[in-house]
Amino acid sequence: MELFRRLRTDPDFVGLDWNGFRDPGHPARRFAEDGFLGEDLGWLMVDADDGTTVAMVNWRRGSMGSAGAYWEIGIVVLPEWRGQGVGWRAQAMLCDYLFSHTPVQRIQAGTHPENTAEQKALVKAGFQLEGVLRACEFRAGEWHDGLLYSRLRTDPAPSVD
Repeated sequence: MELFRRLRTDPDFVGLDWNGFRDPGHPARRFAEDGFLGEDLGWLMVDADDGTTVAMVNWRRGSMGSAGAYWEIGIVVLPEWRGQGVGWRAQAMLCDYLFSHTPVQRIQAGTHPENTAEQKALVKAGFQLEGVLRACEFRAGEWHDGLLYSRLRTDPAPSVD
């Protein structure tokens, strides 16, 4: 629960995705409700071989049109584990899991134009850049552009070995 609390209360931990303080008790209530594995939203911890939590991945359902359901994924890699290949592997494995266990055709992920490390991680995880989402995020008192990436069920899956 400590990592979830930090996501809601620690701007330095969250970085560019910080959007203000939020209820630090919400994660505990949500975990009691469904263990973070709901029908439309889920979170999983990513552990190193020794059991140390190194990242968290999440997915939430979105839709375009009547039959256009998709998953949008996100990740938080703990600062001390960034730059070690954890992020792209976790995102690739999450996509493989979602394609294996749900009927969606599309998984998408957004990132910030200044987050070049995440852009490289998404490409390595099998995603393709679709384009710029203009003024899609309000952060630090201003509107900012975002980048949208996607991976389709028919795209080749990268090897995570």
